[in-house]
Amino acid sequence: MRAVWRAARAAVRRRRLQTIVIALVTLTSTGAMVVALGLVDAASAPFDKAFAAQRGPHVVAAFDPGKVSDAQLARAAEQPEVEAAAGPFAQATIDDLPREGDGFALFGTVTVVGRADPQGPVDRLDVWAGRWATRPGEIVVNRDQGWAPDDLGKKIRVPSGPTLTVVGFAFDLSRTADAWVAPEQMAALHPTTTQMLFRFTDASSESRIGTNLAAVTDGLPKDALASSQSYLTLKEAIGSSARAYAPYLMAFGVLGIVVAVLIVANVVGGAVISGLRHIGILKALGFTPGQVVAVYLTMISVPAFAGCVLGTLLGNVLARPFFEFVFTGPEAGVFHGNVGIPTWVNALALLGMPAVCVLAALAPAARAHRLSAARAISAGSAPRAGRALSVQRRLAGSRLPRSVSLGLGLPFARPGRSGLTLAAVVLGVTTVTFATGLATTMTRFGEAGRDAFQVTVYASNYKQGKEIEPVHSDPELQSLLGSLPGATEVTARADADVRIAGTVQKLWVEGRRGDRPQLDNVLTQGRWMHRTGEAVAGSAFLREHGLEVGDHLALEKGDRQEEVTIVGEYMESTGDGIATDWSTMAALAPKEKPLAYHVKLREGADAAAYARAVRAADPGVSTAVTGPNTITQTIIGSATVLTLMLAVVSSLGVFNTVVLNTRDRRRDLGMLKSIGMTPRQVTAMMVTSMAVLGAVGSLLGIPLGIAGYHLVIPQMADAVSISLPSYMTDVWEAPALAGMALAGVAIAVLGAFIPARSAARLTIAEVLHNE
Repeated sequence: MRAVWRAARAAVRRRRLQTIVIALVTLTSTGAMVVALGLVDAASAPFDKAFAAQRGPHVVAAFDPGKVSDAQLARAAEQPEVEAAAGPFAQATIDDLPREGDGFALFGTVTVVGRADPQGPVDRLDVWAGRWATRPGEIVVNRDQGWAPDDLGKKIRVPSGPTLTVVGFAFDLSRTADAWVAPEQMAALHPTTTQMLFRFTDASSESRIGTNLAAVTDGLPKDALASSQSYLTLKEAIGSSARAYAPYLMAFGVLGIVVAVLIVANVVGGAVISGLRHIGILKALGFTPGQVVAVYLTMISVPAFAGCVLGTLLGNVLARPFFEFVFTGPEAGVFHGNVGIPTWVNALALLGMPAVCVLAALAPAARAHRLSAARAISAGSAPRAGRALSVQRRLAGSRLPRSVSLGLGLPFARPGRSGLTLAAVVLGVTTVTFATGLATTMTRFGEAGRDAFQVTVYASNYKQGKEIEPVHSDPELQSLLGSLPGATEVTARADADVRIAGTVQKLWVEGRRGDRPQLDNVLTQGRWMHRTGEAVAGSAFLREHGLEVGDHLALEKGDRQEEVTIVGEYMESTGDGIATDWSTMAALAPKEKPLAYHVKLREGADAAAYARAVRAADPGVSTAVTGPNTITQTIIGSATVLTLMLAVVSSLGVFNTVVLNTRDRRRDLGMLKSIGMTPRQVTAMMVTSMAVLGAVGSLLGIPLGIAGYHLVIPQMADAVSISLPSYMTDVWEAPALAGMALAGVAIAVLGAFIPARSAARLTIAEVLHNE
């Protein structure tokens, strides 16, 4: 074994370029594989993983403390159907809870729970900033409320109650509360319900959850259960963004794994084949066939394993910030604390990629095992005659420059190596094509309706914990907003909670009045409402309720009832609301006033200056300037990073192929230079040999990329229950296809240029010198 190790170590030192290429390719490929497998793992069932990590409750139940005691609830939690339970916790509901200092308020009704510890058998909260509330006067706020770590220490003044200091921020996937305080604080907040959190032994369906909950409450007083929420309902509502990410991340993950394996197999197999002459020399020196195979496997394994180790470390280092970038958005909390590289991915990378390298080296090494010393030396001196010569003879008769005709014939000299390189280029082009279509669709999706308005004016403001009413009345305020410099259109909007007639199912009706009733919504079917009794519903709402354009829907609020006709469908992923004209909403909720006014400015107007003018004209309003679509930016940005990563790996495969081809054809290069071929012609010949693979790769990769796009985009749209208009998916136009046709050539040329230049700089003496 000592002789084997010394021979392998000497080969590693002597073949520095080959060793560096193997290490570099395995490093980048392993890093790409780690990130890709991490993406596949993170994109598969993210809610389930986060829910399991936090030991989320299958049911969040609220009980009436006037009808059931804490002791009774504790006994009820001992039923055999209950796997674990937490509580009872006192729960209070506070309306319009303000925060001092910057005019921001928690929206709507706020639920506060008294809880001594963020951990426990059920619902283990993630305190991601600050600490837990341990004494009266302290409060911890849920991440969903839009706070930031620098808000620690801010004061919350409870109407007719205590002033609380924010000491921490927690993330609760199950949304059991908006905020938490110490149990001793709850008496001052006047709790009205008692919260219990249950995990059941079987929670596979709504029916099983309902049966288990009925068994738990069977021995309790009648009507003791005030309300309950199943985790399955929450899963459907909270996971839409996560489900939208999953299909395209899975696509990139699979592409990354396949590209990594192909490139490593190409590099390692080519390294062994290019060393056949060295194998012959070893046999001539007395090495047995088994020792020769061991030398080459060791020679390949040392840089390959080093590259795998460094690539695994690099993948883990890059994965955390990359995943945080990918999973940024309204539902990013689903992944908070649960996105990273799992142990099995690191183990697979550290063991799997070296195994791929050994298997890739074993086949050509086994071939060398059977060759005699003389045949091995002969095989290693140059490619066998006949593989490329016949093709090159035909190309020589063409009018192409000789360097180009010779380059076009080079891939046929090593068809196996060229085939693996072509496969990597095809996958690189597939990735570029898919990412281009995805980015185009997401750009159009993000820009849809963005020019509808630039400033939103809210008909309320908070200063120093107090709500300030607008100075102007509703008609006066709308008139004022339209008269300020830069404004061209003003649309008022009001919301009202209603029910579908004959049911207890709630939904909100959004009434619109003014110049642009469609606001920033994109119509996918039908038309916008024109008269009283017409409504336009979102895609998710229609799917959830089994409705279509043209159907009628009866709405009621209190003793008022209105029937509306659905005349259109717009692109919307929330399934709990519809849009109507102002008169229809007023008939259901006559006391509702506009909560916001959306203002469209003339082209070139300064939105920030207009917002300042609005606040100066009426201090009782607050403003917001329309910002970028963060989900769209996230998907486009992450797709761009992943595409560049896979393109670099594919280019490294081309780089390796040109290095090996140069080594194989040293004698040919020496002969060509001796008869007058210039360095520029040598570079052109080597680059052309790869450019032809790039061109073929484009022809094959573009259809695959388009097929992947048509497979993934509908899944992303279905995940959030929306319908995309045709203009968002009709992305394959001639200029775009022409640009993508150059992608394969660009990958090939970029990978080939540096080693081609190195080959061109070799002198005749160097290329003709025997090893």
